[in-house]
Amino acid sequence: MTRAKRADTASAVPHVGDSHDLIRVHGARVNNLKDVSVELPKRRLTVFTGVSGSGKSSLVFGTIAAESQRLINETYSAFVQGFMPTLARPEVDVLEGLTTAISVDQQRMGADPRSTVGTATDANAMLRILFSRLAKPHIGPPSAYSFNTASVRASGAITVERGDKTKAQKATFHRTGGMCVRCEGRGSVSDIDLSQLYDDTKSLAEGAFTIPGWKSDSQWTVQVYAQSGFVDPDKPIRKYTKKELRDFLYGEPVKVKVNGVNLTYEGLIPKIQKSFLSKDKEAMQPHIRAFVERAVTFTTCPECDGTRLSEGARSSKIKRISIADACAMEIRDLAEWVRGLDEPSVAPLLDALQQTLDSFVEIGLGYLSLDRPAGTLSGGEAQRVKMIRHLGSSLTDVTYVFDEPTIGLHPHDIERMNKLLLRLRDKGNTVLVVEHKPETIVIADHVVDLGPGAGSGGGTVCFEGTVEGLRASDTITGRHFDDRAAVKDTVREATGAMEIRGATANNLRKVDVDVPLGVLVVVTGVAGSGKSSLVHGSIPAGEGVVSIDQSPIRGSRRSNPATYTGLLDPIRKAFAKENGVKPALFSANSEGACPTCNGAGVIYMDLAMMAGVATPCEDCEGKRFQPAVLEYKLGGRDISEVLAMSVAEAEEFFGAGEAHLPAAHRILDRLADVGLGYVSLGQPLTTLSGGERQRLKLATHMGDKGGVYVLDEPTTGLHLADVEQLLGLLDRLVDSGKSVIVVEHHQAVMAHADWIIDLGPGAGHDGGKVVFEGTPADLVEARSTLTGEHLAAYVGG
Repeated sequence: MTRAKRADTASAVPHVGDSHDLIRVHGARVNNLKDVSVELPKRRLTVFTGVSGSGKSSLVFGTIAAESQRLINETYSAFVQGFMPTLARPEVDVLEGLTTAISVDQQRMGADPRSTVGTATDANAMLRILFSRLAKPHIGPPSAYSFNTASVRASGAITVERGDKTKAQKATFHRTGGMCVRCEGRGSVSDIDLSQLYDDTKSLAEGAFTIPGWKSDSQWTVQVYAQSGFVDPDKPIRKYTKKELRDFLYGEPVKVKVNGVNLTYEGLIPKIQKSFLSKDKEAMQPHIRAFVERAVTFTTCPECDGTRLSEGARSSKIKRISIADACAMEIRDLAEWVRGLDEPSVAPLLDALQQTLDSFVEIGLGYLSLDRPAGTLSGGEAQRVKMIRHLGSSLTDVTYVFDEPTIGLHPHDIERMNKLLLRLRDKGNTVLVVEHKPETIVIADHVVDLGPGAGSGGGTVCFEGTVEGLRASDTITGRHFDDRAAVKDTVREATGAMEIRGATANNLRKVDVDVPLGVLVVVTGVAGSGKSSLVHGSIPAGEGVVSIDQSPIRGSRRSNPATYTGLLDPIRKAFAKENGVKPALFSANSEGACPTCNGAGVIYMDLAMMAGVATPCEDCEGKRFQPAVLEYKLGGRDISEVLAMSVAEAEEFFGAGEAHLPAAHRILDRLADVGLGYVSLGQPLTTLSGGERQRLKLATHMGDKGGVYVLDEPTTGLHLADVEQLLGLLDRLVDSGKSVIVVEHHQAVMAHADWIIDLGPGAGHDGGKVVFEGTPADLVEARSTLTGEHLAAYVGG
């Protein structure tokens, strides 16, 4: 085509294909959305704002991203769809202009001990190929450097059929793997502390066992050992012979007769491993979990020194560096090492690996190492690790969906994240971001503000337009957009101090610091500077210390705020006492459950490769209980009506009158204190937002007895208006005589503190030092650290 013709074509009427520049959503009703309709510009950065629980994630993830994924899944054959998760169509009238959506959420990465930062990002796979090509001595293919692959050898006879003849011949099979045989690629070995299982000065007859639930008259536990015939029940355990002790601890399963009943006897160690250690620790009752934590210790594998790798994999090196050494380096140091490798035969591989490692540094995760277990990453770190694979992607016209990408980021790091979001947009992609931080909202091309409240009080679009328009609007976000907390004029005086001496956890460099007690202490510093290592690794968890970290709440659709907080227990007992029946009748997971839906309230129909359908149960009308159970009343309400109440309504209901119930009222007070007054008691945990789950956890732990509260980024998922409420809650805790220690990046919390401990100056090996201790006012005045500079700018100092 000539230049003249090109120019002529460019000036012609726009092609009809260029007119599809909007994503149109009409009549969205997912979760609490109330017929929401919006038009979002493509190839622009749109930020969704609103208070926690207003419906942001329901619109972005539950509607737009979910429908895009469902439509993509439908392009596969029915056979392939049978192996894929089935997705129902979101409740929405019209969805037009969708493009392929890639969701980058806050979900923690798998906690499998063999899952690391390297395995999650393909960096490990590239390193293994590199070492299999260049390392000396050569030990085998890439699998020889994998801690997930065990070495296998096999030999035997096989039958080969050729035509009408069969012939037996010998065959051998050999696969070289890199897994350490002692720890099976986990890097640590578990050891059971026998002193936590029994008192060896006593005999079994005297009650030697100290295991929870093991009663002396139980034939299934204690009596199996006492009447087995393998040990003398009247002899102290410390006086057992070697054979008796071996049979007692490690005996093979064998049938024995106890009180005329045939039971299986096996050694105490395998029995404990099966009955306690094979279960999910988070799902255990608190006293059982405490026992497991006392009885089981995890130590670094002595065979591989925690590297997870076999001797062969550790001995094979490139320039005196083994693959274990490479994975243990901070990623920014590893990137420099790879940059120094000049080998034309693997140049494309080196380029790809270099690009991946540089992306880590660019995204602010250069302080991590590839052997860092994926389960130990914070929600914010996990989200950024997931971003790695998209930064260098050649795909364009994709819709990227982010859920609060600034979580866990210091104000200094937020600027870097903003540049990455803009870079994705400038490549021709649509970027949708759920966010609360003004520093990120301000870079948006388009803003959608949902609200006005949360839960049933939200679900509508309050504003749609530019950032300037949001500032001028009368919405909650607009009014609070330029809020700045001032540094306090006076701070509380400490009542004592918790001394930390010589702290060396992770990157800490023999840190000595006194943490004031009786005041609000905020620990700050850039991501990776050592804040969590100092707080969680050096403050002893135990009596008097209540630690609330970022680990996610576990729960199914049957779990709700009433069951999670323990609120349902006193309510069930009150119903039972009032009506003279069993408490189990008032549980939808027990005797009172509707037999048709088994207490779920809905009937699930599996449609094979098509999306399953959930319809309200016709027998109980979604109430989850048998009709007979609903005849029983407390204060004029049945159990289903109580579970349908909001926290605020229930607080009033159980606060006075016929249904006055102090035990329930105390829990409801705590839920209201953390700003969850709008949440209904029976709302499934699966429908709560990230911020709501964080506050539900906080409310639950506020009932724990302790003098020191340790909170890890409590502002996660909180709107600007919600942060004020949180500050009030922290003040009430301190004023009631508690000591509160908060790991936090939010400047409003820093400004509100009585004392700040700032770690840095950088991340990883550039951090691990205390760079400031003092009041917020002193930090603003000194401006001696990155935190000081950003806090000064925030308060206008």
